[in-house]
Amino acid sequence: MTNTPQSPLDAPAAALATTTATTYDVVVVGGGAAGLSAGLTLARARRRVLVVDAGEPRNAPAEGVHGFLTRDGIAPRELTRLGRAEVEQVGGEVVDGTVTRLERSGGEPGDASVAEASATGADAGGASSFTVSLTTQDGDERVVRARRVVVTTGLTDELPDVDGLAERWGRDVVHCPYCHGWEIRDQVIGVLGTTPFAVHQAMMFRQWSDRVTLFVHEAPEPSDDEWERLAARGVQVVTGRVRSLRIEGDALIGVVVDGAPVVPVDALAVAAAVRPNGDLLEPLGLVHEPHPMGLGTVIASDPLTGATTVPGLYLAGNVADARMQVITAAASGVGVAVSVNMDLITEDTDLAVAERRRPFSVRAEVENTTRVLGDRRHGLEGARR
Repeated sequence: MTNTPQSPLDAPAAALATTTATTYDVVVVGGGAAGLSAGLTLARARRRVLVVDAGEPRNAPAEGVHGFLTRDGIAPRELTRLGRAEVEQVGGEVVDGTVTRLERSGGEPGDASVAEASATGADAGGASSFTVSLTTQDGDERVVRARRVVVTTGLTDELPDVDGLAERWGRDVVHCPYCHGWEIRDQVIGVLGTTPFAVHQAMMFRQWSDRVTLFVHEAPEPSDDEWERLAARGVQVVTGRVRSLRIEGDALIGVVVDGAPVVPVDALAVAAAVRPNGDLLEPLGLVHEPHPMGLGTVIASDPLTGATTVPGLYLAGNVADARMQVITAAASGVGVAVSVNMDLITEDTDLAVAERRRPFSVRAEVENTTRVLGDRRHGLEGARR
């Protein structure tokens, strides 16, 4: 989900607001499949959770979500509507809005000195590690605190500069054979070459149709071995730069290539470069790095737990891994939520132990007076016979 930073609160205002801000165990930034799954899992774990959703899903142009067991073909916004209801049913909060700023506040997670006055357990106690500034859909500005933050802001597809392509994105211009292949099976499928993996993509779509054409466009010229493999599978190859798409009515009918007649196609597959929606993270030191496969950029996080180099900050879904489909993004949200909950359990326990060991803590005073005075600790003698 996209959460583009807006004008942040100035530091004095933010500092003043946090003195009375609501504290959550976890704030989830982004309300798509990953964010809602994380929110649901954490709410079911009796955590106080806030999900902030800017309402800008990557798959909004698509007619339906595919490959999601029991929900194949469901409209993207209907899926999120159902997910939000499930989060709210178990006590999670979901707000329409945009997170404008994330700040580390106080010490490291688990720092008992920061959390000295806080309760533990399901009441959002423990260290308040982040200050989260957000603007609601109605324009209200809020500041809340969070012990942990899970960012699920998704990514942006950086589409090739081909006239007419962006307008057809998610309809008859597609990117993933596992998301869209069944819907365009047996059609005339074009593959637009934009990366060194263009031949690989053409060979994949050949599984769904025996009428596949690779438009080399900006991709490297196929090697001798690749030419042979393409020929063996009957994949046509068109060299030259693609200039535009030919649309008739409300349907793609062809591709316009330099120095060639219009090449008929019913659908066009594009391997777009991707950019995680991570501008919110840059002030915390998390920056975009080149994708290892040359497919845009990535923001580093632990592939198992979602943890980043910023203590208490986690990534889930497409912002962490561009390869995830909707169902795997949802699974990512669950997995990261489990890691976050375990992190909080550890912190809650550490804080409880620290409190118990304090010589003049409330708990220590109760235990000492009970041990020494018994019932007389209330100032009352036992009943006389």
